[in-house]
Amino acid sequence: MKQALILVDIQNDYFAGGKMPLVGMDKASQNAGLLLHKFRREQLPLVHIQHISNRPGATFFLADSEGAEIHESVAPQPAETVVQKHFPNSFRETNLLQILKNAEVGEVVVCGAMSHMCIDATTRAAFDYGLSCIVVADACATRNLEYKGVLVEADKVHAAFMAALAVPYAKVVAASDFIRE
Repeated sequence: MKQALILVDIQNDYFAGGKMPLVGMDKASQNAGLLLHKFRREQLPLVHIQHISNRPGATFFLADSEGAEIHESVAPQPAETVVQKHFPNSFRETNLLQILKNAEVGEVVVCGAMSHMCIDATTRAAFDYGLSCIVVADACATRNLEYKGVLVEADKVHAAFMAALAVPYAKVVAASDFIRE
């Protein structure tokens, strides 16, 4: 089954100094870079997803800002596809599904940010479109959340979402295991 790599929202605002820094984003992007190198070397399809915020009151990923640019650790090469989106689900109101169909992709490998938002939404949508999914857990990052005064630390948020995606939506793996296979 032909695979494609989907690198979701690995953008400057999610790194230290950005407008929405995530916990573990440096390590996640380093692992995403290893995946990107593997897909480039094997000449397999890959798609960079770039979120551009267009909702009123948005504070990060603003159009034409440095923060919205794809991070240098996974910067697209000139011939690589970049899909811009405005929603957590990378398929919503984009041509991502058509790109994957045109490339005869049956399985997507998903990485990026945020685990609890765009990784979750994109993986579930891919599954609903009939694609097999692999999520590379340590190539994803998230942030601390708060609900009704309860702080949920990023590692717990991440673990909960990886556990939720693991059955039935995706095979959840580590980057080192994926690269070895």
